[in-house]
Amino acid sequence: MESPQKTLYQPATIEEKWQKTWLELGLDKTPQDQNKPKFYALSMFPYPSGSLHMGHVRNYTITDVIARLKRMQGYRVLHPMGWDAFGLPAENAAIDRGVPPAKWTYQNIAQMRQQLQRLGLSLDWECEVATCSPDYYKWTQWIFLQFLQAGLAYQREAAVNWDPIDQTVLANEQVDSEGRSWRSGAIVERKLLRQWFFKITDYAEELLNDLDKLPGWPERVKLMQANWIGKSTGAYLEFPIVGAEEKIGVYTTRPDTVYGVSYVVLAPEHPLTQVVTTSEQKAAVEAFIKEVSNQSELERTAEDKPKRGIPTGGKAINPFTGEEVPIWIADYVLYEYGTGAVMGVPAHDVRDFKFAKEQNLAIKVVIVPEIGAEETLKSAYTEAGILVNSGDFNGMNSVDAKKAIIEFAEKQDFGKLRIQYRLRDWLISRQRYWGAPIPVIHCPNCGIVPVPDKDLPVQLPEDIELSGRGGSPLAQLESWVNVPCPTCGTPAKRETDTMDTFIDSSWYFLRFTDAKNENQVFDVSKVNDWMPVDQYVGGIEHAILHLLYSRFFTKVLRDRGLFNFDEPFQRLLTQGMVQGLTYMNPNKGGKDKWIASNLVDANNPVDPQTGEPLQRLYATMSKSKGNGVAPEDVINKYGIDTARMFILFKAPPEKDLEWDEADVEGQFRFLNRVWRLVTDYAAAGVCKQKADLEKLSKEEKDLRRAIHIAIQAITEDVEDEYQFNTAISELMKLSNALTDAKCNNSPIYAEGIQTLVIMLAPFAPHIADELWHLLGNKGTIHTQVWPSFDPAALIADEITLVIQIMGKTRGSIQVPSQLDKAELERYARESEVAKRYIEGKEVKKVIVVPGKLVNFVLG
Repeated sequence: MESPQKTLYQPATIEEKWQKTWLELGLDKTPQDQNKPKFYALSMFPYPSGSLHMGHVRNYTITDVIARLKRMQGYRVLHPMGWDAFGLPAENAAIDRGVPPAKWTYQNIAQMRQQLQRLGLSLDWECEVATCSPDYYKWTQWIFLQFLQAGLAYQREAAVNWDPIDQTVLANEQVDSEGRSWRSGAIVERKLLRQWFFKITDYAEELLNDLDKLPGWPERVKLMQANWIGKSTGAYLEFPIVGAEEKIGVYTTRPDTVYGVSYVVLAPEHPLTQVVTTSEQKAAVEAFIKEVSNQSELERTAEDKPKRGIPTGGKAINPFTGEEVPIWIADYVLYEYGTGAVMGVPAHDVRDFKFAKEQNLAIKVVIVPEIGAEETLKSAYTEAGILVNSGDFNGMNSVDAKKAIIEFAEKQDFGKLRIQYRLRDWLISRQRYWGAPIPVIHCPNCGIVPVPDKDLPVQLPEDIELSGRGGSPLAQLESWVNVPCPTCGTPAKRETDTMDTFIDSSWYFLRFTDAKNENQVFDVSKVNDWMPVDQYVGGIEHAILHLLYSRFFTKVLRDRGLFNFDEPFQRLLTQGMVQGLTYMNPNKGGKDKWIASNLVDANNPVDPQTGEPLQRLYATMSKSKGNGVAPEDVINKYGIDTARMFILFKAPPEKDLEWDEADVEGQFRFLNRVWRLVTDYAAAGVCKQKADLEKLSKEEKDLRRAIHIAIQAITEDVEDEYQFNTAISELMKLSNALTDAKCNNSPIYAEGIQTLVIMLAPFAPHIADELWHLLGNKGTIHTQVWPSFDPAALIADEITLVIQIMGKTRGSIQVPSQLDKAELERYARESEVAKRYIEGKEVKKVIVVPGKLVNFVLG
């Protein structure tokens, strides 16, 4: 035990000391002992941009509190960290700086690892992975081959964004709102390229149904995934083309409107466009197709953009009526969606109605709200109703008509029931360098040949020139591309596409369970032991793609016999954003409207350039808004524990957090109060007596009740909903109760001090360990058992009974807590408070609320 002399709270000294001690003790290493229950706590791993921001600190602090708490509750905990390290940003940075992507990435990893370690997070760094490391992407490539063997990986032509100047493929994010390339400024074209896909659609139904297996996920995330999968039940119908053998297939969820079809629309890139276009319309159609090819998918489907189209001159036959209807092409129909064709029913579809009005196409009403209703329309009628102008189906309600019309189409062999999904197969090809190479070889004799397992990983070559121009950098390196076929030895070529970086992050949580295994992707027994992740923490922005892809991977690898569970993440917490005080000039546009906080006088917020008054608001911290707070600045001033306490206290984890330095100082003051409380007690001499619970004074009983109320409340807060803000409030209440207590020499007071320090440990781990040590304890507080409350301690000997006269509170008295109604009334009548008001008056009625109040109603 250290000297009981008073010392000042010095965060920097304490934090460095205890982080070194924890490292020496191996405190954060993952236990292998399977006698304890397991708990897998995981934060979504970061992209190594080079520096941590407050969003990172919040995410990792939340998970760290959970991991520390679970260790104290007797669990063996896996709490790892890694790096989502492939991707275009590193390649672009390499081009801009003239350094290899690997060098830039590993420098950033080293810097961010150091920053994370300074935060004192209880991470097992022996489990660290980086997706750009060959010992990781070797297994990413092995998993790709598992998909290939299962028939879930295939190649086909698909439209991509093509920069005609740089001669390269662009991601959607690299095309600006005007359809120009982010780098060259060229108008981006749509071009067909042969691309690799994963058949996620094969798992659409299971991905949808298994959302019901995730009660620990936020409902809004499950709804977002369900909407993304987009299951719908409808009809597949075929419209014969006049003068041709082919038919146009359409999918509709409204087969009840089929008698109202007045035109059919094809996607401009649909193969049948060439078949249906007449010679008179050929030039106009080709010009329209070329124009549309320059538009991004986002532009073509935007709700606020006018829908443009052109007639092909061809006609289709409505199989239900025998009528000929015109065939158009339009920009809002995409070949990749559904069948690439739609039937136009303007009377009963908002988009079709608008398009028909603009193009002067027929509008035929086939559903009305009720029999005899007016059939002229000012807008599309999209609700259910009664069929009219629909042949034998007239008079049927639209719900029954859907079923009857599908059955009729099936009998006549021009349609059938179909379940369809909005979800499309996952395009995983990237024509870039900094990603995992797709491990196949193209042989002129054998076709697509998987790289043998023994030859994995297919390593990225280092002697590469990156310019950002001219297509795939790998395709330009002939020494790497040209290889013999592994099957027949014929000269062949490597696949030069790399994988989407979402592939890397779709299985990293599995690798953490056996991160250093050189012989297998992971040991089956280890992955079955640790998975699924018990608590996953990350941003809502990953609600769809990352989480959906991870669920897909899990199901595929389960079906390959690699483990025995269905879902990767048992509970999901989507933490809110960290917002900073932000200044905006409403008279400016674009990025210029944001004025960096350090350029503004908070007492007189005006634009330093124009003198115009600025608006103050809270917005998500970002460089562009100039409203960020550097984690190291806060840590240097207040210490890590204060930063953690503020982040946890300011808002519930799932809500946005408004950064306020005054509140940071508030938490610093609280930790200083706890420091003084505990060190004063330690300096006075720690009580070693054991409490005799049968002989406690009233003050001791009251304090013990406060202690056990705190244990119960904090445990409930941190176990169920992770309401760390209310848990810290309870710590403050307990601190106040100890400060006010007069029984400082009592063993109950000693229990209170010890309980306060133990329950502070997951939130402020450094100061808690130091105070634990100052109290004369050995080792580290983080191996202590989390306290449990004594229900008997919660029962009060006395209660405060409120006295009311005619419903108005007139005073209160202390009475024994176990009294029945009659005894409570007697105590109340005999009280000085009641006598003052009821003496000499008629009491018509007495209302007794046990444990709370007695109300006298006077005549």
